[in-house]
Amino acid sequence: MTLRLAIFDCDGTLVDSQHGIVSAMQGAFDAASLPRPERAEILSIVGLSLPNAMARLLPEADAGFHHVMVENYKRSFFEMRANGTLREPLYDGIGALLDALEAQGWLLAVATGKSDRGLNAVLAHHGVLERFVSLQTADRHPSKPHPSMIETALRDAGVARENAVMIGDTSFDMLMARAAGVAALGVGWGYHTVDELRNAGAHSVAMDSAELARHIGLA
Repeated sequence: MTLRLAIFDCDGTLVDSQHGIVSAMQGAFDAASLPRPERAEILSIVGLSLPNAMARLLPEADAGFHHVMVENYKRSFFEMRANGTLREPLYDGIGALLDALEAQGWLLAVATGKSDRGLNAVLAHHGVLERFVSLQTADRHPSKPHPSMIETALRDAGVARENAVMIGDTSFDMLMARAAGVAALGVGWGYHTVDELRNAGAHSVAMDSAELARHIGLA
């Protein structure tokens, strides 16, 4: 039997985390007494590692200040998790899609700009943590679109790249998939536009989980 692997991004693909990301980023800028970026600008960097995201939002600042802003962001995010105001719901149909993939013998993985702690927390909250054979995060890899996360997930699962798909909502996911030589499947319910996904090399873009299942090739 041929092993197949579905690699998911997390934020904007599995879970709708935009409220938490925007709030944490606004908190980071407030802590530094800087003007808040626009919501669209914040969402445009979702998927990048935090240092890379800060470099895009603050291109004139140096690496030391980017580090300060990363710590501000983490502090703001952790405060929301601790006080119960963080909301990261699964998108409609994702639970059923994971069920269908597993029923047809697919292995599951995640490649995300989240930290290990953040990813484990959100997957455990939704009761799906143990379903993934490989969890790759920004803690242990270069930022997307470097292919390192996908390459490690392929090794963990023992799956050939021609039998794997990368599913994500940003151009960074599509570029990463192309760099790793796996199929790039975009989802239109996240944080980058359909045109951005197609321009970054998406083989297809699904607008809901049922369409995504068809693009993956589920019976």
